[in-house]
Amino acid sequence: MYGAGESELSRLCWQRPYDRSVTSAANIAFATCDKLAGQELDEDRLLYEAARRAGLSPRTVSWSDPTVDWDEFDLTLIRSTWDYTLRRSEFLDWLHRVPRLHNPASVVAPNTDKGYLAELSQAGIPIVPTVFAAPNEPLALPTAGEYVLKPTVGAGSRGAGRFDADRDGEQERARAHTAQLHRLGRTVMLQPYLDQIDQLGETALIFIDGEFSHAARKGRMLAEGTGYAADGDALFLEEQLSAATPTEPELRLAEQVLAELSRSVADALLYARIDLLPSARGPLLGEAELTEPSLFLPFAPAGAAAADRLVAAVVRRARPQTRVG
Repeated sequence: MYGAGESELSRLCWQRPYDRSVTSAANIAFATCDKLAGQELDEDRLLYEAARRAGLSPRTVSWSDPTVDWDEFDLTLIRSTWDYTLRRSEFLDWLHRVPRLHNPASVVAPNTDKGYLAELSQAGIPIVPTVFAAPNEPLALPTAGEYVLKPTVGAGSRGAGRFDADRDGEQERARAHTAQLHRLGRTVMLQPYLDQIDQLGETALIFIDGEFSHAARKGRMLAEGTGYAADGDALFLEEQLSAATPTEPELRLAEQVLAELSRSVADALLYARIDLLPSARGPLLGEAELTEPSLFLPFAPAGAAAADRLVAAVVRRARPQTRVG
């Protein structure tokens, strides 16, 4: 999520006391995970500041805290629920119990499993070519070239590995990686490794309230010969990030993806991040993050303005009697 070389929690856990002097016009929950409950993340610093400028009272609470009364909040914003991949069934139950949740459960629930990519491909969206193999289903590995294996339920590249069929011992390592994921009950995704990402990275396009806001460039996540444990304590892998300007083909594709994913909701999605990978045939969809994405607000041309737009969209969706006028 952050620059290379920075420790996971030193950047992750940007923390300060809550400002209790603000008169609350709306009580907003930022849903996080147990490991980060009560903390304000550096990722969301601009968002907290914008919320306070609007007179809101944001609180960071764990989605899995059984003592939380979610009905007390005028809106719950999913932010850093990054451990849900290890407890997906509990998370899905939580989604459907929380009132005034954004993004809504009807959108978030299917987005927690990357099997949605197959549906988008059938709808005409160009995705990274993908083969899916559920536990007990055989998976034929490529006999040449580099490829990636990862679980359909995962975040921050957890459980992802890059393999080279032309290198001695790689096929055995790939089969072991697949078997490990299957033992954990995970469906495995097999994709070719797109080598243009080594030079160009991938482009993350962020949309706020249905409109394009800004973009960020992410450096490659998987170095040669890397395989990552399917589980563990790390919430994510560190990322190399920079501000970016999407090309016209990237912007058109991202808008097409968002339109397809928004068909089931009456209102625009509060937030979305569309991750695109470069290829010889043009940009391809790698992932459509509607659940708990980093929104890369510090990389927006005017980060505070982007945060203000998101907060304004939150206010419009909050419980009517507590909206800021």
